[in-house]
Amino acid sequence: MTDRISRPGWGLTALLLGLAAIGPAKADVITDWNATGQAAIQATPGTQYAIILALMHAAMYDAVNAIDGRYEVYAVTPTVNPRGASKEAAAATAAYRVLVNELPGQQAALLAAYNASLAAIPNAPPKTKGIALGDNVAALWLAQREGDGRNANVPYTFGSGPGVYQATPPAFASPVTPWLAKMRPFTIASPSQFRAYGPPDVTSLRFAQDFKTVKALGAANSKERTAKETEIALFHTEPPPAFWSRNTRDLAIAKKLNLTDNARFFAMVFVTAADASIACWDSKYYYNFWRPVTAIHAPDDFDGNPATKSDATWAPLVNTPPHPEYPAAHGCAAAAFAESVEQFFGTKYLKFTVKSTAAGTVPHVFYSTDQFVEEVKDARVLGGIHYPTSVEHGAVLGRNVARAVLRSEFKPLRGR
Repeated sequence: MTDRISRPGWGLTALLLGLAAIGPAKADVITDWNATGQAAIQATPGTQYAIILALMHAAMYDAVNAIDGRYEVYAVTPTVNPRGASKEAAAATAAYRVLVNELPGQQAALLAAYNASLAAIPNAPPKTKGIALGDNVAALWLAQREGDGRNANVPYTFGSGPGVYQATPPAFASPVTPWLAKMRPFTIASPSQFRAYGPPDVTSLRFAQDFKTVKALGAANSKERTAKETEIALFHTEPPPAFWSRNTRDLAIAKKLNLTDNARFFAMVFVTAADASIACWDSKYYYNFWRPVTAIHAPDDFDGNPATKSDATWAPLVNTPPHPEYPAAHGCAAAAFAESVEQFFGTKYLKFTVKSTAAGTVPHVFYSTDQFVEEVKDARVLGGIHYPTSVEHGAVLGRNVARAVLRSEFKPLRGR
């Protein structure tokens, strides 16, 4: 890669391409329902994947852990006796009940998946007990989350002036999920607890540097971006529900985790992802900062910065997402994911493969979570949709949220 992207402390790491040896796949009820949840989310426009997957995996974790008893309760303690219950039946039932509640339009597909899960479990008392346990945990958990603000009607009105977010081409859509900025978090105290520091003033040298970097490297017709950098930018354009779900499954399967460990691992990943998303959106809608395409198209004297030069014909390599720019959501998500992986496996130095369905891309192999986070940050600048400062601050926010969540949750019980 290159160090041409100018930002404090940004040393771009080399891209490592190829396939990691991961051994034979070994899916279980946790990975199966993660895939089912992903499919249902993608089939329901307007849903927020991290919130739904956090709801589902937290319920699965508490259901499985009630039987296994190795870790602390996350959210709810069942009021039915878990002794002798099937972990598979409990997990599948908890997942099904949560997903049907959140995605009622997908009930037929979810019921088919649930029946398939149950059909694989022998008809015996453990299955019956597992179903009752999963029902109980899901009901208690959904009751606890009632009124948390998810999917609330939160109006948004565009502002004006230098640095203020505006609708962006090609769709000029209204910004998505403003309710996420105000939703009650799963673990952290409030959406604003880890609010980002803030974007640079548009009259500052820092903003001029950010502006020039994304203008040069993120343009659709950039002469400075290499072919490898273009592949990196495109790699990270796969829709987040598929990208994060599938790659988390691949990592769990590669590391041959058992069912209980998978329940904990997926809960850690997606609960931290949900709270990182809430905190990230709080900062986005608090600062309401403009996207590069808006800043670069503005007249030369509009921002009061003599070092920024406009270009009305400029277009980014990647279509700009419809929400305010600062901080970068991919930075928030990647850092939260990395922190969860590091705390679960006890190290940042592990080999893992990440794949994307974006056209023209190949699998990327990483040897540390830091390498992965750096590439994600690079990608959003190389795609022309974020400033360097934004991806840096987003990653800091994601790390801070994940550390706060995992400091208190998903811990082993003493003596276990």
